[in-house]
Amino acid sequence: MVVYEGFETVCQIVAAAEMELLKSATLDTLLDGRISLRQPAAGYRVAIDPVLLAASVPSVNRVLDVGAGVGAAALCYAWRVVSANVIGLELQNSAAELAQENVALNRFEDRVDILSGDLLRPPSALFFGGFDHVMANPPYLPPGRADPRITREKAISQVEGEATLADWIKFCLRMAAPKGAITMIHRADRLDEIIALLHGRAGGVVVFPLWPKSEVSPKRVLVRALLDSRAPLRISPGLVLHEMNDGFTEAAARVLIDAEALDL
Repeated sequence: MVVYEGFETVCQIVAAAEMELLKSATLDTLLDGRISLRQPAAGYRVAIDPVLLAASVPSVNRVLDVGAGVGAAALCYAWRVVSANVIGLELQNSAAELAQENVALNRFEDRVDILSGDLLRPPSALFFGGFDHVMANPPYLPPGRADPRITREKAISQVEGEATLADWIKFCLRMAAPKGAITMIHRADRLDEIIALLHGRAGGVVVFPLWPKSEVSPKRVLVRALLDSRAPLRISPGLVLHEMNDGFTEAAARVLIDAEALDL
């Protein structure tokens, strides 16, 4: 067997870099202080997308959060649905460690578990068909459309790597139980790909646009699909996020601040 002589050194450098990220984490809050969240001071930082994702998932018993990051969606869902058990799967070890800290910080150890792993090679603790609902916040950009100046940390969260959008959707569908569902948040300009990948695999698709402001084209969409359903696709009116003065609309504030659910 040939061993790369510098492999151990590279591993030490990566481990040191991840430790620095952990040390430089800031303490923030979501849902008007209901959730405390440690996250890296630099690189990808949580915005409203995972909060909206968690709000869009109906109350069920067992939920999988794919691409859990530092745990924002999983924690927001667990706060709203106190009877649920949530498992998060995260590729980056440093993010998964922060997510585990956030679970403890919010005292959800009995209902939320974070696994570090790759959806292409899922941990043995996960089993196909084991979840009532699977939610996902995939990287939004294919490699060819990413800004070459993007940092490595942001690239892992925002740019597709070995796992493509097709892989994400296939994995989510396989993890959902019979008659279960999947929901993801993604860029509106990739909606055609998402619908094409769901075609013939799931039905009852709902497209929920997230309008930045009234009469401004949506940049994000929530998409839900039901396993074992032949119901036709439905386009929801969606949600307008901001007033013209950039403050949240009343409807958006009920979700992002008052922790209410979204009705897709």
